[in-house]
Amino acid sequence: MVSAEVVHGFLNDLGKAKLKLENSMKDLDVLRTELKKVYSELVLMNSHVKDLLKEDIFSKEVVDAVSHKLEGLETREDIIPSQNLVSASRLRLAATEKAKGEKILQIKRAEGKAESKYLSGLGIARQHQAIVDGLRDNVIGFSVNVPGTNAKDVTDMVLVTQYFDTMKEIGAASKSSAMFPGVVRNVATQIP
Repeated sequence: MVSAEVVHGFLNDLGKAKLKLENSMKDLDVLRTELKKVYSELVLMNSHVKDLLKEDIFSKEVVDAVSHKLEGLETREDIIPSQNLVSASRLRLAATEKAKGEKILQIKRAEGKAESKYLSGLGIARQHQAIVDGLRDNVIGFSVNVPGTNAKDVTDMVLVTQYFDTMKEIGAASKSSAMFPGVVRNVATQIP
């Protein structure tokens, strides 16, 4: 069952909506009246302008100047070939400038690629230098800390370690195959 408060609230809201609708209708009536006034004034102005135009308010010279056909705008037949030559010359110049622009773009692209490759090579060279420096420091450090070893022993040990790391990576790949020499004797001597 619906309570009395709900019904009272609904009726109250309905009354408010009805009041807003009535106010909107009054506003609409006022707007219609204003539009009718504006339209009637427009009709009056229109007829007044027509009357003024019927009376001779403009001087004959002004009317003649406006209605007179302008002469001399047509191109003379003897000028057309010259105009065509000028147009063709402009088109050739535009095509030449476009070709020069495309050439400059190609040169700049090539220069950019060359600079990119140079910087890439410089980066790789620095990377290799850092690896060599680090390896040298490690070899010297290992030789100093482990008595009885020299740089050749450490280098051989590093090569053997790299060889086994490489074999491990090759074996870990799912679709790889490796061939091993017949007899593995001294691995350090077999690595070039």
